[in-house]
Order: sequence, then C-alpha cells, then structure tokens
Amino acid sequence: MDHSQVPVLEALAAYHAEKHTPFTPPGHKQARGADPRVSAVLGDAVFRADVLAISGLDDRRSSNAVLERAQELMADAVGAEHTFFSTCGSSLSVKAAMLAVAGPHEKLIVGRDAHKSVVSGLVLAGIRPVWVDPQWDAERHLAHPPSADAFRAALEEHPDARGALVTTPTPYGTCSDLSSIAEACHEHGVPLIVDEAWGAHLPFHPDLPTWAMDAGADLCVTSVHKMGSALEQSSVFHLQGDLIDPSVLKSREDLLGTTSPSVLMYAGLDGWRRQMVEHGHALYDETLALAKDARARIAEIDGMHVHGRDDFCGPGRAVDLDPLQVVVDITALKTTGYRIADWLREHHHVDLHLADHRRISAQLTHADDQDTARALVTALSDVAAHAAELRPAPHVEVPDPAGLRLEQVMLPRDAYFGRIEEVPWEQAVGRVGAEMLTPYPPGIPAALPGEKLNADVLRYLRSGVDAGMVVPDAADTEVKTVRVSVEDVEGGD
Repeated sequence: MDHSQVPVLEALAAYHAEKHTPFTPPGHKQARGADPRVSAVLGDAVFRADVLAISGLDDRRSSNAVLERAQELMADAVGAEHTFFSTCGSSLSVKAAMLAVAGPHEKLIVGRDAHKSVVSGLVLAGIRPVWVDPQWDAERHLAHPPSADAFRAALEEHPDARGALVTTPTPYGTCSDLSSIAEACHEHGVPLIVDEAWGAHLPFHPDLPTWAMDAGADLCVTSVHKMGSALEQSSVFHLQGDLIDPSVLKSREDLLGTTSPSVLMYAGLDGWRRQMVEHGHALYDETLALAKDARARIAEIDGMHVHGRDDFCGPGRAVDLDPLQVVVDITALKTTGYRIADWLREHHHVDLHLADHRRISAQLTHADDQDTARALVTALSDVAAHAAELRPAPHVEVPDPAGLRLEQVMLPRDAYFGRIEEVPWEQAVGRVGAEMLTPYPPGIPAALPGEKLNADVLRYLRSGVDAGMVVPDAADTEVKTVRVSVEDVEGGD
C-alpha cells in the first residue's frame, strides 16, 4: 500500500480548501465562536481541525471511506489483518476487546497485574475473572508479567474459559513470553488479548521487544498517545486470525465508544502511521542509542541504580525489556520515589513517568534528543545531591506476595453495584471490598471489588498515601475509610 497517503489529513485539508460552511456541531464553527482567551492558549488550529467525522470530514454516507482507508493503511503498516481506531483511549478499547471474547458470567483468564480499565471491564460486563498471579521479585518488590506456564495451568483448570488477557509491556517496561502464552491459548482453541498500551512503537524496530501480532496474539490494544505521536486518548485495536469476528469487535466498540469521535485524534493516528513507516526505523536507531547513553550517565550518579536486563529478565522474571523505559532504583538515597518526583517537578520542571516507594522512571520516545536527555541527567544529578533534604521519608509497608494476593469471593460487578457501607480502614479487614483501590500511576489495583481485604494490603495503601502515593479512584482518596459490601458472601465465587 502507498503509505505516503494520509486519508484523514488529506480529507481535512480538502475540507478547508473547499471552504465548507457547517450548520452542524461542533458549535464553535471553525473557531469563530471560541472564546478568544481560550484561542490564545490553544490556538485557532485546534478548533479548525475539530470537525465532524460524518457530514464534515466525510459526507453523510461516508462514501469516501476516509476512516476505513486510514485503518487499512494502519493494519498494513504493522502486519495486522484488521485495525480499528478509537478516540476514547485504551481504557475503552480494552473493555471492547474483552466484550468481544467473553460475556456476563463467562470466564476470562486475566493476569492480576492488569490495569484498572480491565477491572472496569469486568465490572461492566459481569465477566468472571480467573486470576493468574504475576511473577514477584521479592528482592526488588516488583511484579513482572505472569509466566506462560501459569496461563497454561489456568487454561487447563478452567477449560470453559473463553480466552485470556495479558498486559505486556508493563509500565516498567518488562515483557511476557507472548509467543508461549499465545500457543497455550490456541492449544485450547481460545483467543489471546494483549493489553499492549505501552507498545505502540514495538513494530517499528527489530531491537525492540516482539510485539503482540508477531508473537501470535489474536487481538491487541495499543495506546498510540503513550509511546507514539498521537494525541491523548488515541488508541487502536489490531486483530488477526479467526478466533474473534471483526464485526463483533466493531460492534462492541460501537456499544461503548462515543458517537462524536475526534477528527483531531484520527488525524494524529493517521499521520503517526506515515511517520513510522517512512522514518520509524531511523528514528528508533537514534532513540535506542540515546537511551543507552542516558542509562549509562544516570548509572554514574551516586545513589542511583538503573535497572536493566540483568535485573528484570531471567527465570522467574520477565522475558524481555523495553530499554526506553528508564527505571531507576533510588533506595540508596534513603528517600522515596514520590519525594524525588515532586522535587524534580518543583526545582527543574521535569515530570517523571512513574514514582513508587523506591523507584522512579523516565519514558524516552522518538521525540527525545540530546537536550531532553541532558535535562533529565542534570535534574537527577541535582536531586541526588539534595537527597538529604528529602529525608527521612515515611516508610511504606510493602507486603510480600502472599500478603498482596487477595481472595476473590464475589464477582467484581456484584460487589461494585451491590449494597455497600463505608467503614474505617481498620474495620475493613476481612470485609469484601466494593471499590477499586489503585496506586496511580501505574494504575494496577491493589484491591478490587469482590476481593476480601486483609490488613497487609490496607496498611500498604494507608502507609503509601502518607508517603505520597496517589489512590485517585477510592471514594476516600486518603484511604482512611473504605467501601465494603454488606452482602452475604457465604458460598460465594
């Protein structure tokens, strides 16, 4: 296919060249009605690109197939059979993917390190999760994706499961053995869904980890805004094989998605695909070299240890690592990642990707260069020199894997929508949670609706909040009170 074509951008340019006069939404009418104070910040170009997809970018019958052609080009660019654009983020896309595979009360094998959007999908659909535990690095207090053997065992124990879902890469850049997980799923005749939100760039350079379609997955969801050049909320589904009907997937997306998709996001996705096909390999040659150099320079800073393959990959850990996620252990500085991140933003206007009780991370993409890398290294060197000011940091009580693993005794949907009460966190021990409690980022829930809460997890969250952890989805974001179910759970799931 001719990847110099950009159907959305070309249609948008034609819309302006033809001087259309819209009597349709959006009401700002090509920026004419926008508040000048807003335009002073956003610029008129944002409003001028904000047109309807139907009766705007295309006619009311979509007879020019603008979106269809853009999606076909994206699929061809990455070697998928079908691609669908989504403007509601991968938080919606992953829900649609799950609903294309399993329905109410049907089983889905899911890695317990799933993002909160996956849990939201379980709540909305009433899907019965069969959890697969991540691989736990006790030395570093970090979870890596579940092993292929763990997925295989779950599939054998639950032959009625409709499919499986795995998250890879994780927000820390660690990757699962996708080929073996896909093989296990296909041996049981069920599809594999991959939440590959952090992997938009993977198809475009051989030195990056293997991406989902090349590993044999049936369906993957990618947030192109995370590691690509698209705008926030831009997401795509990629599909191959015959285990998931593309018309069913499209129907599920239509069920959940907006009827007013953003042409701005479509345009960003379309242009990013052209950029990657034409220049992606060269761009990532430069980015990988930049990351290698930045990692080496950060490793020279006293008190900072840059995690690499030797730390994260091997038996009982991850299979591969995305080197563009630069994860730094700051334990030797005797403070927390939360305090480091806050200090860097205040003093250097440097915003980090992740921060936890003992780590920080910086995400590099093809947009970075020597100047941004230098700014990162300079800021990290400075915070290390001022670490004494960030001590003593409150201690976060991180439990071992047994303490972190909660028993699922109710369906997530039943607990979330059932009768609840809000109790002091100390009184929630032994009760069934009715809300998600999610340290964010990375957005992996520590407790889910329907799980029986224990003292270890509650102390972890309470001590974490006191140390700087953010738990934004809790009814009480300080986790001093917790929502619990009042339903009788005897003989529960």
